[in-house]
Formats: sequence, C-alpha cells, structure tokens
Amino acid sequence: MDNRKPMPPRSAGPQGTRLFSAEALRLQASEATPVSTGRASVNEPVLEGVGGELGGRRFSVRPGRQTIGRRGDNNIVIGDSSVSASHAWIMNQQGHYVIMNTLSTNGTFVNDQRVHESVLRHGDRIRLGQAEFVFLTRDPGASRSRWLPFALIGLVLLAAVAALAWWLL
Repeated sequence: MDNRKPMPPRSAGPQGTRLFSAEALRLQASEATPVSTGRASVNEPVLEGVGGELGGRRFSVRPGRQTIGRRGDNNIVIGDSSVSASHAWIMNQQGHYVIMNTLSTNGTFVNDQRVHESVLRHGDRIRLGQAEFVFLTRDPGASRSRWLPFALIGLVLLAAVAALAWWLL
C-alpha cells in the first residue's frame, strides 16, 4: 500500500516558472498591456486588433524596439494561445517601422505573406498566429483633411491664372 501524501497543486514549475490557465493569461494580458486610446500618427503608429477579443483594441507602437507575445513581460501582451510566448519584435529603424518574427511557432504574416522581417506601411494587415491587426500611421480621413488647405490654395491660384489668361486674351 502506498502511504505517500498526495502532492498539492503547484503554483510554479521546477525552475520557478509560474503555471497559468488560458483564462488567467487572457486576464493578465488585458490588465498588463497598455492599450492606446489616442489617434494613430506617423510618430506613434498603432496596431489595431481585427475581430475576436482583440477587435478594435489599439496598441501603441513606440520608438525603439517593442516585443510582442503571450508572455507577461512583453511590451504588447496578446493573450491568444496561437501567439508564441515571445512572438515578434516591432522596431523603428531610421524612421521606418519593421516587424521581425522571433522564431515563433505559428509564424508572422504581413498581408498574408509569411515573413521573417518586413517594413510596415499604413494599412498593412499583420497576423501573429491567429491574432490579426492592422498597422495604422493615421486615422481614417486624417490624410484628406491635412491636405485640404493646400488644395484650396491650389484652387485659388488656378482660378487667378485662368482669370489672368482670359483678361490677356
């Protein structure tokens, strides 16, 4: 007969690694990851979640290197089991944002192409495992309103040149 006492559930693995359920990881990720409520800009682009639990959530992409993954010590924590613990990096390299896969299990995709490294442009669709995002450097409609004053000046100048040409002829 075995007289050993049953082992109590462990809160950490043999090397000190904490054990979490999938639900506990999702909860921790939603509390730990800074979510952007601001507008997207060239200086501070955002990753906007597409569909599922991430739908509409915005994550600020700051200068320097940011890590993305399921583990709680990443800069951007994605609580999705298809995302690797340390899935990818996003870096600002000489004014261009670059995403780099860090040997993830399910891969990093930009516009449905599997990539190791890719320069990101406004509107690119990024998939990390099954988690999908859009890379935004401006909000919808922002580009049109920014050029409106220049368009008005151009229209006034064109009208002036047309009036001058009519007067001279």
